[in-house]
Amino acid sequence: MGILNVTPDSFSDGGLFRGEAEAQAQAERLVAEGAAILDIGGESTRPGHTPVPAEEEQARVLPVIRALDGRLPIPISIDTYKASTADLALAAGAKIVNDVWGLQREPDIASVAAAHGAPVMIMHNRETIDPAIDIVADMLAFFERSLTIARKAGIPDGDIVLDPGVGFGKTWEQHLEALRRLPEIRALGFPLLVGVSRKSLLGRLHDKETKPADRLYGSLAAHAVAGTLGADIVRVHDVGAHVDAMRVVDAVMRPESRR
Repeated sequence: MGILNVTPDSFSDGGLFRGEAEAQAQAERLVAEGAAILDIGGESTRPGHTPVPAEEEQARVLPVIRALDGRLPIPISIDTYKASTADLALAAGAKIVNDVWGLQREPDIASVAAAHGAPVMIMHNRETIDPAIDIVADMLAFFERSLTIARKAGIPDGDIVLDPGVGFGKTWEQHLEALRRLPEIRALGFPLLVGVSRKSLLGRLHDKETKPADRLYGSLAAHAVAGTLGADIVRVHDVGAHVDAMRVVDAVMRPESRR
């Protein structure tokens, strides 16, 4: 999954692809590098981000989705937790809903996805960080609530992907534990999406201060670990490098995928 942020303040590429022409060019670049899904977002969800009204988010993403609709050989996912944005984005050509609040911030988003026949990606998140909790137990309980919302709305289990939300609502140790214990989440029986690309939690493992764009090697390592432990999709900025890395993971861990 290639990341396309049409925002002014995303932590890694904020402001780079706000213009429609720049966004289209980046989308085509990610496809050329081998992306299988293009994830378009119009609101930064980095720590300390400023929420934006739905109308502003829609003004950012809808022109880009409309411009790309029918031009790409891969599906577009809309990265939003807002039901109204999801509805308009799906009508404009997006095919998937990627919700960083797991359908729980605006539960109507599940009905929107069901009405459009769109798969959903359900990410674990927390309003507050609590170092005392068993983070995976918290994730499992969170997903059960999200699955109840999805099923009640009529979303079939086959259209659901789970995301542990590495980088969201957790301590540094809990981020690593979430990755380490991916098999426990995989045991729920759903495909897994993992996104660690360029995140600050990787920077803590460097010997010097790094900018997000300097964290490629850590991103590759984290996603290779995730793929080994059961992740089916990785959400990344650097698509070409990850395609090469994940082909190695697949060749070792999923040899049937190479036949």
